[in-house]
This record gives sequence, structure tokens and C-alpha cells, in this order.
Amino acid sequence: MKLVWFRNDLRLADNPALRHACAGDEPVAALFIISPTQWRQHKMAPIRQRFMLAQVDELGRELAVLGIPLHLLRVETFAEVPAALANLCREQGVNQLYANQAIEIDEQRRDHAVSAALAEQAVSCHWLNGCCVLPPGRVLTGSGEMFKVFTPFSRAWLKALDEEGFVIHRAPAPRGEPLPWHPLAERAWVDEALGELTADPRWPVGEAEARRRLNDFLEQAVLDYGETRDFPAIAGTSVLSPYLAAGIISPRQCVAALQQRLGYRPQSKAQPGFVWLNELVWREFYRHLLVLIPTLSMNRPFKAETAALSWSWDPDAFAAWCEGRTGYPIVDAAMRCLNATGWMHNRLRMIVASFLTKDLHIHWRLGEDYFMSRLIDGDLAANNGGWQWAAGTGADAAPYFRVFNPTTQGQRFDPQGEFIRTWVNELADIPAAYVHQPHDWLRLKGRQDYPAPMVDHAVARVRAIEMFRSLEK
Repeated sequence: MKLVWFRNDLRLADNPALRHACAGDEPVAALFIISPTQWRQHKMAPIRQRFMLAQVDELGRELAVLGIPLHLLRVETFAEVPAALANLCREQGVNQLYANQAIEIDEQRRDHAVSAALAEQAVSCHWLNGCCVLPPGRVLTGSGEMFKVFTPFSRAWLKALDEEGFVIHRAPAPRGEPLPWHPLAERAWVDEALGELTADPRWPVGEAEARRRLNDFLEQAVLDYGETRDFPAIAGTSVLSPYLAAGIISPRQCVAALQQRLGYRPQSKAQPGFVWLNELVWREFYRHLLVLIPTLSMNRPFKAETAALSWSWDPDAFAAWCEGRTGYPIVDAAMRCLNATGWMHNRLRMIVASFLTKDLHIHWRLGEDYFMSRLIDGDLAANNGGWQWAAGTGADAAPYFRVFNPTTQGQRFDPQGEFIRTWVNELADIPAAYVHQPHDWLRLKGRQDYPAPMVDHAVARVRAIEMFRSLEK
């Protein structure tokens, strides 16, 4: 028997591991491992856990229709996975394991241990690329090394894609009579491990839902994406990140759908659709970096010298940032939106990350962990890459003297304050002319229900620049 181990690839279509396992007539079974303790150690957000398990439920039903049983195992930590998987293979008569490669260091170590454990009982392991359009190690410099800078990576990635192309594989055909499926909600041990499993209605699961969102975006917004993507009050982004993070849709499907929509694959900023494609290339870049530099998975900076920066760990200031009590409206609105919905617009992620690191001078690791503990689309590569970029410690980071001004960022990207008034109740009735600097207006009204700015941005900016400049001495 062949066994397909699903991880962050919870889909039937364009799933290399599933496709290869279903080649031939040998029986196929599937597996998903629930690791509550490990998930907590990795700061996985409860909303992301519920979203993922709701998709596992959907996947189990769809596999059952194909005649493929989905086994569920509860294994608390990665260290226990090899033995548990070896035992399941013995029980089920498995002689081949198929899975899509992991890129994170703990997951890679787990998979190496699994290969060693299964080799002892003659089970062969097949690891395939299911997380990237082009696998890590494929896009190389002229000297045969992996890239550490985005722009040349992007050029090489586009060239490699043109040379190689790619194929989108359909879901496998039925392999037998349909099987029964018992929903996760009926399994007491799942509830015991993770609590209430009710998914957030704002985030429906299913491959059909992911494709619908992708198609709607491509039909309605992709051509204007370059002009609208930075405005959080406008529905100008694809909002596909949770579906990509859980593997409900693949990046190859996204690229293929874009190409079908346009009739070509854009190659430069001058072509419609390129700006969105470039975001997918950024996603690839950060995943390749995680493989090239494993220490990025270990709380280490990309720029080693920045480990000497004198970051703050002030718990009170950090709590004010987390709760949206900074006195800067765009920052507070973004954080309150994150806490309420489990998602944040990408422009806002940059603004709040800059504020935490460059205005409050708090270590980016705290912000990175907090995002992971709240985001439905929490993904180590993208989250770490974004935080280190904002903090000035990462690949392609802005020069250290370039610091976001939270007031002017709000004025530029939420000019009428629509997003701010949606999420900051204290400012719901404030005129647009005052929404980004509300404190004088509030004083005139005799109100003290919104906090004063916790720092002077101009002073904080100078301090941030001095922090980085001290590394040059």
C-alpha cells in the first residue's frame, strides 16, 4: 500500500505527492497528523488551527468519495512522529510513503527522522515539491548559488519558468467504491486536543472556495492591483493568503490562472498583472531563503551583524502595540483588525512592523511571534521575511534610515479614514480632516477616550537610525 502524508498541502488538485501515489493500481491511503503541543510551540494561531482542521474535514470527505481513506493521528510533538508513522505503516501494510517537502528546519529534521525510521522496515519515502512553483535550489546565480537578493532572483525565476514551464495536475480519479467519512467534530479526542472546532464563517474552506476567490480577483481586481493593493479600505487584494498557507490552492494554480486570464505571462512592471505575479515571486523568494539559511527558522537575523542591536523588550509598550493602544490611528486600527479577524492587509503589516521596531525599538522577534499567534495565514517564511524586512535585519531590507511615518502612511493609504473609523470605535465620529491626528479635536470635545501617542515619531526615528549606525563603529 502507498500512503500520502498531507501537511500544508490540503488539496486534491495539483498535489504532486497525491498524484505520484495514485500512479498505478496499488491501494492508496492518506494521513494527516494533529500535533497540538508542537503547534503551540510554533505559536500557531487558534484561528489557523480551526481553519486547517476544517479543511482536513473537507479533504477527508473528498478523499472518501474517491475511495481513499484518510487516517488521523494525534502525535503531540514532531519528535514522536517517526515512531508513530512507522507503527501505522506496519499496521496498514504500507511500503511507500509520499509527501510534499517541508522547508522549515524543524519539519525538515522531522522528515529526515521519518525517512530513517521507515527505511528500517523497508518503506521507501518519496519527497516532492508541492509548496513552490520552482523548488528551492532550482533558481541559481551564474556561479551556481542560491540568491540572497530579490531583484536578480525575480529575473532568474521568470527566466527559469519560461524555460521549464509547468503542468497543473488534476485531482485523481476514483480508485474504488466511496467510503464513509466521520467528521472531526464527532471525534472526541480531536475536541479534547484543540477545543471547539467551529470554523470562522469569514473564511470558508474548500478548493472550490479558493478557486472562486482567485477567479473573482482575476476578473475584478488584478488589472488595477498595482494602484489599489495598498489601500486597506478597498477590496483590491486577492485575500488568498490563508488558502495558500494551508495549501488549499497551489502557487502554480495561481500563476496558471493569471496567465489564462491575461493570455500571457507578464514579464515586467509595464504589463498588467505583473505586480501581483511579483508578489507570488516574493513568496517563492522567502521560501527559498528559508532553505538556504536554516537559521532564519531559529530566530536569527538574515544580517548577522544586526544581532548586536540593542532592542527593547518593554512588556508594557509591547502590550499597547498588541492591543491597538499606541495613539497612532492607522497602527491601532490595523492591530484591532488583526485581533478581531485573524488577518491584516499587507500594507498595514509593514506599517505596524515598522512602528514596533523603529518607533518602539522593540525586537522584531516579539512581533513575528505575535503575528503567528493571531494570523489565519501564518507562514514562517513569509512572516519572518516580512518582519526582518521591516526591522532592517533581513534580505532586501530597506536602508536603516528609511523609517515609516505612521501618520503620513495613514494619510496616504487611508486618506478619508474609512479603515480607521471601522476599527477604532473611539474615532468613529471624527471628521476625516482630523482622523490621522485626532488628539486636538478630541481635546476640544473634552474627550479622553483615545490614548495620546505613546512616542514622538520624529524622536523615535532618530533613535532607530542611531541604533543601526552604532553597528558601523
